[in-house]
Amino acid sequence: QVQLVESGGGLVQAGGSLRLSCAASGVRFSSIRMGWYRQTPGKQRELVAIITSGGYINYADSVKGRFTISRDNAKNTVYLQMNSLKPEDTAVYYCNAVSQSVVSYWGQGTQVTVSA
Repeated sequence: QVQLVESGGGLVQAGGSLRLSCAASGVRFSSIRMGWYRQTPGKQRELVAIITSGGYINYADSVKGRFTISRDNAKNTVYLQMNSLKPEDTAVYYCNAVSQSVVSYWGQGTQVTVSA
C-alpha cells in the first residue's frame, strides 16, 4: 500500500522560507514521478512542481525562482524548498506520486499560511 506523508507546513511571514517534506512508502520510489500541488478553498488543485525519476523538473510560473523541488531516493523523500514566500502562496500543499503504471497517489496535505 502506497503512503505519502507530508510534513513541514506552518505559518510564516511574507518573505520567509519553509521546507516541505514528503516521505513515501510502499512504492519503488526511484522509479516514480513525484510532485507538489496546492489548493485553496473554492479553487482547483494546481501544480506547483514535479520531478521525474530521471531528474526532469518543471515548475509553475508563479513559483519559478522561489521554490526548489528535490528528491532523495535513498530516503524515499521529496522536498519542496519555498523561499521568498508571498501571501498568495497560502494553501494546502499536497504531495503526489505517479507510478510507472500511471496510478496517482496523494498525501493528506499540509497547510502553509503566509502572513502579510
